Amino acid sequence: MEKLIKILEEIKPGVDFKAEENLVENHILDSLSIVRLVGELNDEFDIEITPIDIIPENFKSVIAIKALIEKLEDE
Repeated sequence: MEKLIKILEEIKPGVDFKAEENLVENHILDSLSIVRLVGELNDEFDIEITPIDIIPENFKSVIAIKALIEKLEDE
């Protein structure tokens, strides 16, 4: 979880990612941020986030992103 938060803080500094529960709807993560995040997550966690996975529900919070990573690591 700490690696994930560190990556998010590099992309969007100054956000309390642990407390924020709607990163997409609150416009904290926009499409460009998500594309950058996907690249970082793919590299850091050795996973492949495909276009099918890039939906708002998977990026709405740190918990949702962590769940996506864990799902893809298990595949």
